[in-house]
Amino acid sequence: MEQYHVSIIPLNFYADGKIYRDGVDITPSEAYDLFLRDPEAFKTSAASPIDCLEVYRKASRLADSILCVTLSSKLSAVYDVALNAAEQASVELPEITVKVMDSQTVVAAEGFIALAAARAAEAGKDLTGVLRAAEEMKDKVDLVAYLDTIKHVYRSGRIPKIAAIAGSMLNIKPIFTFASGTPHFISAVRNRERGIERLLEKMREATGDKPVHVAVMHVYAEDQAEILKEKVLAEFDCAELWVTEFSPLIGYTCGAGTLGLAFYP
Repeated sequence: MEQYHVSIIPLNFYADGKIYRDGVDITPSEAYDLFLRDPEAFKTSAASPIDCLEVYRKASRLADSILCVTLSSKLSAVYDVALNAAEQASVELPEITVKVMDSQTVVAAEGFIALAAARAAEAGKDLTGVLRAAEEMKDKVDLVAYLDTIKHVYRSGRIPKIAAIAGSMLNIKPIFTFASGTPHFISAVRNRERGIERLLEKMREATGDKPVHVAVMHVYAEDQAEILKEKVLAEFDCAELWVTEFSPLIGYTCGAGTLGLAFYP
């Protein structure tokens, strides 16, 4: 963010009787503390058009073209909010061009798309070149995740609560990939060790022996993320490797202990 002047539009959630802006008022770890204390009182909310417009205003002081990359429109209304804010910006800031891109993915996979765009801008590309770089990354970045529990997945609206509770009681730990804007179940495992190996298998299948850019992601499981990071380092030729927390707005559905890999060759 600092190196490439990337701004993040904060998303909102309710917890402990207050409204928080993710990454502004609270860190992910602090948010997970609140979530684990009272999961049923933790609710997400759409991004504020005002917050979005304010980010556009700040960016307009640095450049005359802005690219806003959002998480998948199939999972959130953020894309529509960003479009509406762009329309307001066109009236308030007529000299500024704002483009909004649906990343059709989430978390660090979306981050890699934004980073590709930012690096293209840093290299002197115009908005067309920046968009091209983002679209190329959108086509090649992959995401795979292991959920240590499925008892909170009903919050996504994709499975009934009773099914999530039953799956949790049976100790089912699913593996998901992400494609065309939505998560896809691919298998289930019985323990974290097998889950980590399945994540590595998926990355192996997708990248072969090519150098890879990788983000190791976790929900309130830093120690396990470091273990996964070391396994990635031991097996793959990493051109780039970093560890990051899932946003609590994703984590409240996935649950603590979730691990993931976002990567591209």
